[in-house]
Amino acid sequence: MAVTIRLARRGNIHRPFYHIVAADSRYARDGRYLEQLGHYNPASKELEVDVEAAKKWLAEGAQQSNTARALLKRAGAI
Repeated sequence: MAVTIRLARRGNIHRPFYHIVAADSRYARDGRYLEQLGHYNPASKELEVDVEAAKKWLAEGAQQSNTARALLKRAGAI
């Protein structure tokens, strides 16, 4: 199973809100996920990440999307 750390979009039209999740790469973008690692609100620039959980998934070989990588760096998980 190829695990990817990526963003899952939530929120309303024109007011996005993202969950940072660890998901199987075959799952849909907003579908099932293995674990929620945090959330990001671009309107208020609010970022919250469970750093320990993110490091655990990275140690197990999870790949990150480009955006998730930037957010994890900003949170100090990488």
